[in-house]
Amino acid sequence: MKRKTNGRESLDGNGQPDTKKRALSSEEVALRFRDGLFEPAELQKYTKAYTQSAPYKHGVIHPLIEPTLLRSVRDEIQAHLDFTEKETDIYKIFQSGDLANLDGLDDTSLSRLPSILKLRDALYSARFREYLSSVTGSGKLSGRKTDMAINIYNEGCHLLCHDDVIGSRRVSYILYLTDPDTRWQAEWGGALRLYPTSTKKDANGEDVKVPSPDFSLSIPPAFNQLSFFTVQPGESFHDVEEVYHAKEGDDKTQKRVRMAISGWFHIPQKGEDGYEEGLEEKLAERSSLAQLQGRADLYDLPQPKTVTCDDDPAEDDVKGKGKTKMEEEPGADFTESDLDFLVQYIAPSYLTPDIAEEMSEAFGNESSLNLEHFLSEKFAAKVRAYIEEQEKQTLPGSSDEIQSQTEWTVARPPHKHRYLFQEHSTATQGQETPVQALINNLFPSKAFRKWLALITGAERITRYNFLARRFRRGQDYTLASGYAGEEPRLELTLCLTPTAGWEKDHEGEDEGEGEGSGNSEENPKSQPGEETSVGGYEIYMAGDDEEDGSGKADPAIYRSAAEDEDDGILFSTAAGWNRLSVVLRDSGTLKFVKYVSAAAKGDRWDITGEMGVEFNEDEDEDEDEDEDDDDMDEE
Repeated sequence: MKRKTNGRESLDGNGQPDTKKRALSSEEVALRFRDGLFEPAELQKYTKAYTQSAPYKHGVIHPLIEPTLLRSVRDEIQAHLDFTEKETDIYKIFQSGDLANLDGLDDTSLSRLPSILKLRDALYSARFREYLSSVTGSGKLSGRKTDMAINIYNEGCHLLCHDDVIGSRRVSYILYLTDPDTRWQAEWGGALRLYPTSTKKDANGEDVKVPSPDFSLSIPPAFNQLSFFTVQPGESFHDVEEVYHAKEGDDKTQKRVRMAISGWFHIPQKGEDGYEEGLEEKLAERSSLAQLQGRADLYDLPQPKTVTCDDDPAEDDVKGKGKTKMEEEPGADFTESDLDFLVQYIAPSYLTPDIAEEMSEAFGNESSLNLEHFLSEKFAAKVRAYIEEQEKQTLPGSSDEIQSQTEWTVARPPHKHRYLFQEHSTATQGQETPVQALINNLFPSKAFRKWLALITGAERITRYNFLARRFRRGQDYTLASGYAGEEPRLELTLCLTPTAGWEKDHEGEDEGEGEGSGNSEENPKSQPGEETSVGGYEIYMAGDDEEDGSGKADPAIYRSAAEDEDDGILFSTAAGWNRLSVVLRDSGTLKFVKYVSAAAKGDRWDITGEMGVEFNEDEDEDEDEDEDDDDMDEE
């Protein structure tokens, strides 16, 4: 996760921050770890395993901490710490405050957390930092810049694919605090999953690493297990598997609470052994530059297949503003043949002049529309039958198998998005499915472009690109991406998800829940047997003012029980059946489709499109002049 970290300046004689504790001796540090950890043979064993690991260098030490101490840590967490639910495009978790700042607490508060303090100081002690540095070959690690928090993953919680590359991070780690008396079952989820990369050539012929959409290694959690890896730009891609909801017949008494302390070891800070002047700035610059350059973007799937419209504006001028009538007379903007074509697909009510004028007025006010029951009953029935038949069939396991055995391709890379897709103009002659008929026939048609321009007040649609998408349960999503175009563009999504149960999270019915205190295992939201939030909704959000324009953004936090401020959501819609949304998207606006939980009753299906659009600026100027005249008349 992307969290800002704090460093403290003064050091004690052990290379540790100058805190309320005294410096730990090497012997005291050893007592806080399990017996034998620092023996040469153990160091050699873990170093060899790290060196030989794949898909990239990582390690697992189990057990790590003296068991009595770690049990006490867990007890203190349950008794004294509060957790805030946070949900973004990339994760859904319950999180504590930053444990690196515990020394700022008053003495009374600190007295309740003696074991947590002992653990933190042991992890960032000089002896253990040297041990971890030796195992990983990472170079020296900072004892000043500590960075750790407690994260709780209840059922439905997850963290999507990313590489952890921010600023001065050097080694990532997770220390698990799952129930020590109940062995975590792999089928519960919650594993740390690592993604392999392949080396390809960028546009300049230089090597660039491209992550696979499929993970290759899954490391389930276990009490007192430390998982760690060196942060490597463009390579250390990983995620945390969803903690799955209990199914019918599962033992409901076994609570699936994936508790862990996670954080980073950083490069040495000024005044520490191993400090390199300017290194932190170079690392930050390298990370930002890699994002801005997008050197591996040519290997992204899908690649845009934008079609430029060659309509003659003089011949097909649609004035918009809801004023043009859908008359069936020769020479009118909408001909009888246009309407005959559209009515094969679109519900007739959306093709009447009165409704068109209402939609145009609504879009002019809100810059968005949400149209229920968009497709005609007859054509919608064909689409539903096709999708329901598809969901009965088992998909192949890997992305390559899906592409070779089905009509679908897996979107990649996973740190941007993952879903199945079909592009327009890809159907085999005579074998067109109802979904392909929409992306090949209806949406690209001149008649549909006329209708869309009419209801949005546009002069004309200049270009388009359409995709059919399938978001698989427990696998798929899109992360927040920006739009950096100079002019607004139209975006549409026709959601074609036939299953129920998608509305709860979108409607915010669980507002006010999610903040826990005391025993965290009695606190989680969405307990087995209750209605659960399954994601799959599409959200447009105001972009961060500090976004660099690269199209990539920090996690878009839109739900946090600790924040009362505006969530920044501009437009959102849950997955549903036969629902068309149309949005005029401005530069800087973020957009994503939330990860679809394995608890969903089906996959999320939709068709999405991006369209260049021209508006009649003369009409806008005329309206402004009319308003100015009215103001002068009033004066």
